[in-house]
Amino acid sequence: MRPQRTDLLRGTLDLLILKALHLEPLHGVGISRRITQITRDAFQVSFGSLFPSLHRMEEKGWVEAEWRASENNRRAKYYRLTASGRAQLKAEEREWNQVVKIMTAAVESA
Repeated sequence: MRPQRTDLLRGTLDLLILKALHLEPLHGVGISRRITQITRDAFQVSFGSLFPSLHRMEEKGWVEAEWRASENNRRAKYYRLTASGRAQLKAEEREWNQVVKIMTAAVESA
């Protein structure tokens, strides 16, 4: 039996990070856990992919970060969506839904 494919498609990591931060600010480990949770364990994001993406998103103004104590009293950088990040999330969701429609039509064609 072929192993389940769990590689993220190009461009989907941004959408998953934005979605993970939609409800509340989270630190890196929290974002990774939330992505695993919302994908029902289908995706686990490595920190080697997560943190460069978060840094890039900070530069674009989609997220802001602040240092504060985590749930276990360790210093952690918490990320939260900005207004620009919320707008980007909506745009990414629209784009993803369009890709799903196109791919579904292609796969279901005769």
